[in-house]
Amino acid sequence: MTMLIRSKWNLYSDLQISGSLFFSTRPVIRFSPHIDSLYLRISRSGDPNISMARLLDHWVEEGRPVKRSELHKIIKQLRKYRRFSHALQVSEWMSNEMNNQLPTADIAIQLDLKSKVQGLDEAERYFSSIPETSKVSKVYCALLNCYAEHGYVEKAEAIMQKLQQCSSISVLTYNVMLSLYRRLGKYEELETLMEEMKEKHICDRYTYCIRLNAYAKTLDIEGMEKFLLQMEADVAAVDWHTYALAANAYIKAGLSEKALQMLKRSEHLINGSSRTKRIAYEALLNMYASIGNKPEVYRVWSMCKNLERSRNSVYVSMIGSLLKLDDIDGAERILDEWESDNTCSDIRIPNLLISAYCKKGFLDKAEAFLSRYLNLGMKPEGITWALFANGYKEQNDMEKTVEMVKKAIMADRQVSRLNPSTLSACIKHLKGKGDSEYAIELINLCRQRGIISVGTYDRLFNYIQNENPDTSMEQHFLLDRKYQLPDGEKEDSY
Repeated sequence: MTMLIRSKWNLYSDLQISGSLFFSTRPVIRFSPHIDSLYLRISRSGDPNISMARLLDHWVEEGRPVKRSELHKIIKQLRKYRRFSHALQVSEWMSNEMNNQLPTADIAIQLDLKSKVQGLDEAERYFSSIPETSKVSKVYCALLNCYAEHGYVEKAEAIMQKLQQCSSISVLTYNVMLSLYRRLGKYEELETLMEEMKEKHICDRYTYCIRLNAYAKTLDIEGMEKFLLQMEADVAAVDWHTYALAANAYIKAGLSEKALQMLKRSEHLINGSSRTKRIAYEALLNMYASIGNKPEVYRVWSMCKNLERSRNSVYVSMIGSLLKLDDIDGAERILDEWESDNTCSDIRIPNLLISAYCKKGFLDKAEAFLSRYLNLGMKPEGITWALFANGYKEQNDMEKTVEMVKKAIMADRQVSRLNPSTLSACIKHLKGKGDSEYAIELINLCRQRGIISVGTYDRLFNYIQNENPDTSMEQHFLLDRKYQLPDGEKEDSY
């Protein structure tokens, strides 16, 4: 199961670890009926169609106070768990209703959110509207990150040059640019900028990890090993992430023994809070599974599951690791542990088994499995139905595939990216049986739910209407930027 480590600038995205989402899986929490707060109301409102402005207005109409500090905490949590649209609504409500100019830190955050939710053009328009007195380095840094996220190198470099003229430019700003160069494979530019940082003596642990990650990404094992020696000479630059990154490179290069050595070194450096340990152990579970070492997976699990305030994410990591080892029986046993121990329903965990059953063609077992959770009151998300759609498509049961795809599109928590081969197979099937009306209804739904772009909709509409199309269906989707997965999602902080 693909995971992501959430660092300040996602410098460790190649480790493929993920933390639990902020109610994005629509969990059922056992709250006391007497507890109520603005934070709880917002956190429970996971449906993206719910307006945060209305919720805040209603709170005020009840005569309840709203503190800026509380809104800051709420925005931080919403951003952390990727509810960017809701975070932007809260930020805009704060600026519209609290009748004073936002501090520069809030401006930087709103700029970042506009870029994520509304696109770069809207972020640039917002930046242009900001008073000149508020365009400080922090705000320019936020704009730089917007350009970096969207891959606009020239615009990012122009902002970087402006910031380099400021004596207050931070190492974080440099690291954003380094990360962009790494992501786009511009290693010569990366090296030049890092040399500048060395001359200024401002390299930090993230700087070194970006460079190490660049070696790992290109599988330059010799270069990575030399650079790792340099990092080890600077003890402050080495932590558990360092060796985990190296282990990940060895795994990709097929060097399992060297990967095992790095994982052992990484494990010896794990310390700190329960949360820090949990994230580290989740990474190790995934990588031990990648080299096929089941005993080490279970050994790490024995430490991981007993951490204070352990979360659903550890079960996601463990079950995902066992499924990677094709140990479905073991995964089912861990799921039984979760069922007996959990305090928060989380559809991601059943989804893991549903995915495994569907891939193996055990559709009846997957259906029975889901029915059990439906009876317990757990609500499937779009991804759940998408898993079934993929499974039925592999079994060539196109009627059920179309049914599941429609359910995936219509789910409250919609899927932003359906498998293009499954979606194209549905449209081909409907067109082939002469049901162009249903095919058009399906792509209309996709467009309304933001799953495909206007351009892709137009191409698909023409495909459905054309009696002799000569373009591969999947190409219509693969040309759509919505179907091009980014190198790594960003979780930024100012």
